[in-house]
Amino acid sequence: MAPLFSRRTRKNPADCTVTLIGKPGCHLCDDAQKVIETVCAETGAAWEKKDITEDAELHRKYWEQIPVVLVDGAQHDFWRVDPARLRAALGA
Repeated sequence: MAPLFSRRTRKNPADCTVTLIGKPGCHLCDDAQKVIETVCAETGAAWEKKDITEDAELHRKYWEQIPVVLVDGAQHDFWRVDPARLRAALGA
């Protein structure tokens, strides 16, 4: 008999990439970056930063939501980044 539920395999944070989409001069983007830097340093996750002023598609898609945080390419958060929620999304 098969189990009624299955346990999800927890991600290894070191295999994850966090992407911060923002723009220069945005204080919310600066705040988000500090949280991302801290959480990624703690968990071993990689992170990158993308500037919407240099990418027309990102600008079109996210202009009203910046900063936007993606985890492995999927939108995770916008405007404010909660460290505990980001750690959980990374499997930490």
